Amino acid sequence: MNGSVRIGRVVGVPLRMHWSVPLLVVLFAYGLGRQTLPVTTPGRSAVVYAVAGVVGAALLTGSLLLHETAHAAIARRKKISVEDVTLWALGGMTRMGRPKTASAAFAVAVSGPLTSLMIGGIALGAGIGLHELSPMWAVPAVVLVWLGWANLFLGVFNLLPAVPLDGGRVVQALLWWRTGDRDRADLAASRGGQIMGGLMVAAGWIALLRGAAGGLWLAFIGLFIMVVAGAERRTATLQSALRGVRAAEAMSSPVVTGAEWLSVQRFIDEVAVAAGHSAVPLLDFEGRPSGIVEIRRLAAIPVPQREALRARDVATPLSQCAVAAPDDLLTEALEKLNLRTGMRILVVDAGHLVGIVTGKDISRLMQRHTLRGRQTAE
Repeated sequence: MNGSVRIGRVVGVPLRMHWSVPLLVVLFAYGLGRQTLPVTTPGRSAVVYAVAGVVGAALLTGSLLLHETAHAAIARRKKISVEDVTLWALGGMTRMGRPKTASAAFAVAVSGPLTSLMIGGIALGAGIGLHELSPMWAVPAVVLVWLGWANLFLGVFNLLPAVPLDGGRVVQALLWWRTGDRDRADLAASRGGQIMGGLMVAAGWIALLRGAAGGLWLAFIGLFIMVVAGAERRTATLQSALRGVRAAEAMSSPVVTGAEWLSVQRFIDEVAVAAGHSAVPLLDFEGRPSGIVEIRRLAAIPVPQREALRARDVATPLSQCAVAAPDDLLTEALEKLNLRTGMRILVVDAGHLVGIVTGKDISRLMQRHTLRGRQTAE
């Protein structure tokens, strides 16, 4: 996610934090320390309220992390690749590969809300117990009760049947299990997310017009759900259109390549200008692919440095590229795409580059699928 920084690892995967998290902590700490605590436990000093507010906000952030950690841990147990876990203003996000079975998808989806509900129940019980134990524990008791209710709300809210919420993922998994058609389940769940998001936006605006400031936050969440659900619907459509297609059937060949040892200036003069592509794969001395270099990165290098640098020095190495064998399913190859190389898949057979799949190739397949669908309908 843009605007996030890596701060460590959790269950073996990178942990990232978005810039909005400190702002979220401040808002939670302010609401708890300046509003909730003074009303429920009057008579304490401002320092006590401030410290309790910060502690409560930190505990809530920690519980959000546990929610996402549960997703990542179950995913890894189910042999699903996990790229990273990111905390941000709306809670968290765990980026992972697509589950191979409906049962695995269900287990991953339900683990987060169950974790939040468990934390909520424990915190609520502990808070009530402290309150009954002695009046001197009133402030910690209120913090725990607040934390408990917040986690219970988080768990229940995430179970709403709207992708990308966990409840939408649960619906996805159940539909997949019942119909046996993963693409159909994905389409249905993403439509449900768009509808639910639209209803939340409408409810938020109505609440805002009636004077409830919280309606703006509800509308924002609903808009986020609509956008993500729409993106997932497009992805599901793409997966359906490319079902059964092999990488060899989609690739463009032959491929314009360049030698990795060429200086940047020679590469621009002899390869890039003539190629007319936005990126060019590189080959090593043995004729094997070693990476891919984007023309915009070459153009960004100052002219005086272009003779000293080699093409491989500014390229994305093969280990970070999306690579597929000719017989690999295209839908599985697409899951290997990343931001570094964009919509490009290098097709490699026995260590040699035999083709490349680009966004134009995917668009061509989608158009062909659309034409076939229209012919069938007629």
